[in-house]
Amino acid sequence: MRIREGDPLEIFTDRDGEVIFKKYSPIGELLNFASQYAETLYKTSEIPIIITDRDTVVAYAGTSKKDTAEKKISAEVEAIIESRQLYTVDHTSKKPVIDGNEKLFISVCMPILSEGDMIGSVISVIPEDSAHSPDETEVKLIQTAAAFLSKQLEA
Repeated sequence: MRIREGDPLEIFTDRDGEVIFKKYSPIGELLNFASQYAETLYKTSEIPIIITDRDTVVAYAGTSKKDTAEKKISAEVEAIIESRQLYTVDHTSKKPVIDGNEKLFISVCMPILSEGDMIGSVISVIPEDSAHSPDETEVKLIQTAAAFLSKQLEA
């Protein structure tokens, strides 16, 4: 996990007086809520869903725990978050969701922005052998989820 300039940190001390820095994830405060939201989206749309912070997967539904839980996101997802723009799959070059995992690819990815800060993303997932193309409903579901989580962080 990399610490970038401007990243929020939590500071702890242990009994011996050592200082411990831990990267703070705002979306982590919504962990239970994000998990329930991902599960609901999956049950409604039957499309696997992943919610990330800027480094790792924080919630998922419709994917295996082994392939998804607390895994580092790919450089491609990081770039989409940094771009602050909606991404939809281009079948000429699929982008992986998880670093080092060529099983799960991005169908739609929308960054979560809160008060101008990049917090994470909401991603719908397609398996490696799928020719799935997202429809307007899938795109709107992902955009709505990202906007809703953003509002929850601002509240």
